[in-house]
Amino acid sequence: MAKSPMNVARLAAVDAARAARMLSEARDATLSGHRARIAPRPVIEQSWGRMLRGGVDPEHDFRSGLLPLEEVRRRREESPLRHVLPVLREGLLSVADVAQHIMVVADADGRVLWREGSAQVLRKADGLGFRLGADWREDVVGTNGVGTAAVVRRPVQVFAAEHFVRSHASWTCSGAPITDPRDGRLLGVVDVSGPLETMHPATLAWVDSVAKLAEARLRELHVGSLERLRAVAAPVLARLGGRALVVDADGWTAAVTGMPYVARVALPKSLRPGCHWLPALGSCTVEPLAGGWLLRTADEAPAGDSTRIALDLSRPHRAVLTVSAPAGSWSRELSPRHAELLYLLAARPGGRGASALAEDLFGDASRTVTVRAEMSRVRRYLGALLQHRPYRFCEAAEVEVLLPGDVRELLPRSTAPAVARVRAGRP
Repeated sequence: MAKSPMNVARLAAVDAARAARMLSEARDATLSGHRARIAPRPVIEQSWGRMLRGGVDPEHDFRSGLLPLEEVRRRREESPLRHVLPVLREGLLSVADVAQHIMVVADADGRVLWREGSAQVLRKADGLGFRLGADWREDVVGTNGVGTAAVVRRPVQVFAAEHFVRSHASWTCSGAPITDPRDGRLLGVVDVSGPLETMHPATLAWVDSVAKLAEARLRELHVGSLERLRAVAAPVLARLGGRALVVDADGWTAAVTGMPYVARVALPKSLRPGCHWLPALGSCTVEPLAGGWLLRTADEAPAGDSTRIALDLSRPHRAVLTVSAPAGSWSRELSPRHAELLYLLAARPGGRGASALAEDLFGDASRTVTVRAEMSRVRRYLGALLQHRPYRFCEAAEVEVLLPGDVRELLPRSTAPAVARVRAGRP
């Protein structure tokens, strides 16, 4: 008859080697179909059961292909977790490095997007396939701190032979899920890992507390973005007498007028300005706002005018973007870099890829990470008016560029090769 589950954290803190041996015995007994003398913890036993049913090989370390670096970069740019990396680093890295651990952040698909910490431990992680772009879902590599935490949706520590795959038995990891505070959706997992002898009983609680701080930061960012959108929406809604609401790019409501408040409106993935049918509103007109959308019910929507985008570069040291829609207009003063980017896109209506824009801006087509990061910031206020793959203004908008009287004064501080050629009168 199996005994109660062992207290892994307590035993490992006293004698890590003995704890590892006992877990190895429990694992071998379970895999051979026998009763273990010491039962594994329920979260581990349940995970092993999923692995056995799913056909994961405990004796062979299966590794799916690494994501290309370009895909890792794309996922980083699109992941909300990028906003809380400073929180995770501040809370985990200083201690992790001293304790010979690494911090790993994976997305909801179990793909490793960030790895930082002890250089020595990073090299050991490479040997386990715990590399940038690796797939650490539970049903791919077995019981582990990233994949298992994502499955059970709560913090999990996996010590030594609690890993289902034998080659991982020299490792320990403590992972905690990070969820979207708005809707509970899994965003990814933060994990602290290292050699088994470095395990500490308090590690799991430490990682979980930092994950909760990251979720709190995401909540603050969401509230702040809605407040900024609400400030933009206030003068627009004040001019309207009918039913309308303003939502962010994900459909979360910032302000309403003439109708009951709804927390969120389901939006199509590729929403564009114009007439649409939305489940919560029926037929309505969609107009862009800085950082979101104005949704007007069909009976309140004006007829006719399209959206216009004016890029005013006529003054040497001040670039202004103005978006005009049927309900009103808004303006934004642009940074020199954003002025360069939007000018280059306006000059090429067919669009530009990241490498082409990098060549235009820096004379170096390889600097795509910088370009994508800046374009991500631009899209926060232009939304669907700016599309990607390739980057371009949407076809529904009329784009006008106001140039200085003397082309030699176009963006005079710009060192971008493409802008310099225009100033010099070369194509």
